[in-house]
Amino acid sequence: MSGIKNWCASKDEDVKIHHLRVLEVDPAKITTAIEEIPKVVPGHYASAERVARLMQRLGKPAAAKFIEDKLPTSKSIRSGDLGEILGSSYVTEFTDFTTGINRLRWKDHREMAMRGDDIIAVRIVSSPEKINFLKGEVKSNVSLSPSTVTKARKALLNNKSRPSAHALTFLADRLHDKGQNDLADLIDDAQLVLGIKLKQVSHLMFTFSANDPTSILRNDLNAYTGTVAQYAVGLRVKTHQTFIKSVFEKVIADGGKH
Repeated sequence: MSGIKNWCASKDEDVKIHHLRVLEVDPAKITTAIEEIPKVVPGHYASAERVARLMQRLGKPAAAKFIEDKLPTSKSIRSGDLGEILGSSYVTEFTDFTTGINRLRWKDHREMAMRGDDIIAVRIVSSPEKINFLKGEVKSNVSLSPSTVTKARKALLNNKSRPSAHALTFLADRLHDKGQNDLADLIDDAQLVLGIKLKQVSHLMFTFSANDPTSILRNDLNAYTGTVAQYAVGLRVKTHQTFIKSVFEKVIADGGKH
């Protein structure tokens, strides 16, 4: 987790029956954020077991180089990746859903965005359906615009508002690989046999920007006419680009310490 609660102030409001939360970094705690986030970034690109084996066989410099070679260097991809990492951290820290895997480990190339639904998280429930799904879309921009949120909304509405088959299969496959067969079986059952009802689905729109996202996210929620539970979360860091640069530089610097 990135410890978002430790360095952000939160403002919450209800918009119709939906929920809007704006998180803004406390200027006095921005250094804390830049210290905490790099601790979790490497785990989004490689498993602890993979890194530990490299360290054991080849030493810490080789393991650090392995991680550094996985980190994007372009501003836009770094922005998107960090947005996804923070969005996943938000799910872990603030909800009872679990993402199950860190999907950035399976990127085609470090300078490419990951395809598919940005966030798929699940929770086991006592209802006959046994499992609920959180479908999330993440947008990271210096200046969040209504058109960007419209694109995110369109993505959430894709596949009849449900998680895509590709995303669910990918998640189930990775969970089976990790030996989490019971949870993976529930996903397989929902996708392949039972079907996913809309009442099993919630949507998360997570934005990461320098400007205040409140009115844009509020307008989007007011315009939404569907039946899926909606959660809009805007993380505001006024020094957005500098913040991203500092986080990735800290990851690299920490990896290089002997």
